[in-house]
Amino acid sequence: MGLRIHFVVDPHGWCCMGLIVFVWLYNFFLIPKIVLFPHYEEGHIPGILIIIFYGISIFCLVALVRASIADPGRLPENPKIPHGEREFWELCNKCNLMRPKRSHHCSRCGHCVRRMDHHCPWINNCVGEDNHWLFLQLCFYTELLTCYALMFSFCHYYYFLPLKKRNLDLFVVRHELAIMRLAAFMGITMLVGITGLFYTQLIGIITDTTSIEKMSNCCEEISRPRKPWQQTFSEVFGTRWKILWFIPFRQRQPLRVPYHFANHV
Repeated sequence: MGLRIHFVVDPHGWCCMGLIVFVWLYNFFLIPKIVLFPHYEEGHIPGILIIIFYGISIFCLVALVRASIADPGRLPENPKIPHGEREFWELCNKCNLMRPKRSHHCSRCGHCVRRMDHHCPWINNCVGEDNHWLFLQLCFYTELLTCYALMFSFCHYYYFLPLKKRNLDLFVVRHELAIMRLAAFMGITMLVGITGLFYTQLIGIITDTTSIEKMSNCCEEISRPRKPWQQTFSEVFGTRWKILWFIPFRQRQPLRVPYHFANHV
């Protein structure tokens, strides 16, 4: 299944996503310029740490772009309902179209989304069945990148040896303290927010409950038999191979597995 493009016309979402891209660019260019490359050139850190920083940054950006433009699971206007699954479908009272149960109508996007978790302004898109795995990767790599940048910012002032070669003609060197303070402020703010979001997302997958279902206190859905955590994660990421859960470059294939399956999944 190819990645279907889904573009939401929402100025508020564009502003939120623009802010995320600004924070990413700020750290992507300034942290290596001020901290990583100078300390590498003076032999304080190995080059592999710079490669890891850029690797996490690229994975984070790819997850962000793909989560924002991927079709979250938009339902067609005339869906073909299998004869044996009609009892699992219901009529949307907003768009008057048939949809599978656990779908939700997004007021911002104007259509129903399969297994919709929520509409996220930070990616300017719904988080649904087909892009939930990308949103989880975005949360994971954003948290990892933020911790990585904060760690090097701390070590730059309190652990690494002072830099001997400093070109004071460079703008970033003359205003290093202000730049690093702003980076630390954005990093701590991002870390606090993304940690809470990532935690709620993980709990939702483990309990097989969407954010909308939690807010609506959907007793029927919450009281259903709980699946093993391996199954719920495999269904979200579209594969049983755990190593592929961390790769944002692949294509997701819908996975339907029985309730009981081997523990090695």
